[in-house]
Amino acid sequence: MTASLPASKRAVALAFALNGVMMATLISRIPSLRERLDLDNGALGLLLLAIAAGSVLSLPASGRLIAWSSAASVVRLGAVLGAVGLVTTAVGAFTAGSVAAAAVGLFLFGVGSGVWDVAMNVEGAEVERLLGRTIMPRFHAGWSFGNIGGAGVGVAMAAWDAPVPAHLGVISVLALVAALVAVRDFLPVRVEEEHPAGRPRSAWTEPRTLAIGLMVLTFAVAEGSANDWLSLAIIDGYDAQHWVGVGGYALFVTAMTGGRLLGPVALDRFGRRSVLWASAAGVAAGTLLTVLGGPVLAVLGILVWGTGASLGFPVGMSAAADDPVRSAARVSVVATVGYAAFLTGPPLLGALGDAVGTLDALLAVTVLMAPAAVAVLAVGTPVRRPAPSPR
Repeated sequence: MTASLPASKRAVALAFALNGVMMATLISRIPSLRERLDLDNGALGLLLLAIAAGSVLSLPASGRLIAWSSAASVVRLGAVLGAVGLVTTAVGAFTAGSVAAAAVGLFLFGVGSGVWDVAMNVEGAEVERLLGRTIMPRFHAGWSFGNIGGAGVGVAMAAWDAPVPAHLGVISVLALVAALVAVRDFLPVRVEEEHPAGRPRSAWTEPRTLAIGLMVLTFAVAEGSANDWLSLAIIDGYDAQHWVGVGGYALFVTAMTGGRLLGPVALDRFGRRSVLWASAAGVAAGTLLTVLGGPVLAVLGILVWGTGASLGFPVGMSAAADDPVRSAARVSVVATVGYAAFLTGPPLLGALGDAVGTLDALLAVTVLMAPAAVAVLAVGTPVRRPAPSPR
C-alpha cells in the first residue's frame, strides 16, 4: 500500500521524536552509570566518546545505505542498533560491571543513532519537497519534544531508583516497536538515477554541499556549546546557584524549540538566506548579551541565542536534499560535517574555558557566526528536480 503524504509526515515526526526519546533515556541515567562503574569525570568523558565515535564513523556510509535500500530500512536498522546498544550498555555496566561492555553498547548506540538521524532527515526532506513548504524545523522540534519526554521519564525513574537495565530495556523495546511501525508509512522508495553527466561523483567534492556542511557545523557549535557549557558558564561566570544555571539551559532549550516550531512561517515568507542571516546575527547578539550583559540581560541573551541557533541544522538538512537525486549522499556529508562540531566542540571550548573562563569562552560562538553568515549563501534558491518514479 502506498503511504499518503499526511501519513508520511506523521511517520517522520514520530521517527524524530523516538530518536529524541532514546537519546534522553540514555543521558538521564549517565549519573547512575558513572556511579556504578566508579568513574571520575575524565574517565566518564572518554567512555561517552564511544557514542560520538559510533555516530561519526557511521554517518559517511548512511547515504550509501539509503541509496542501496531505503530511508525506512535504514531507520529500522538504526532503531535495532540503538535498542541493542542501550540494552548492552545497561547489562554491561549494571549487571557485569564492565566498562568495556558499556563502551561496546554505547558505540552500537552511536552507530544506530547516526544512521537513523541521516535516514529520517532524508525522508523529512523528501516529505518537505512534496509538500511544497518548509516543515523540516518542526520535525527537529519533534526531536526536542521527544528528548524532553524521555528526560522526564528518566528523572522519574532515577528518583524512584528504578533498575537501569529495566528502565533502558523497556524504553528500548517500546521505541523499537514504535519505530518499526512508523516507517511503514514512509514514502515509496524512489529509483535513483545514474550519475548525471558533468557532476562530481562524490558529494564530498561538491562545493555547495561542503559550504552547507560548514554552515551546519557553525550552528551546531552554537547549539552544542549551550548544551555542554551554558549551565556551568552561568554558575561560574555569575557566581549563580546550581538551579539558576540549569534554569538558563532550560530557557535556551525552550527558545530553540519555539524557534523550530515558528521558523517555517518565516522561512516560507522571507526565504532561507534572510532568515539564516538573522539567525546568525541573533546567535552573535545573544552570546554577547549572555557573556557581557550581566545577569539580567543574560536572560534576554539566552532567549535570543536559543532562537537564533534553532534553524541552522534543520535548514541545512533541507538544503542538502534540495535535489532529490543523490540527496541521501549529500545529507550524509552535511550531517558528518555538522556532527564533527558535537565531537570536537566540547573539548575545545573546555580548553578555552580553562584559559579565559567558562563564561568568556562562549564568545567563540560569536566569532563563528561570521563564517556562518558567508556559508549561508550556499542555501539560497533550492535546486529542484522532479523526483524519479517510485519502484
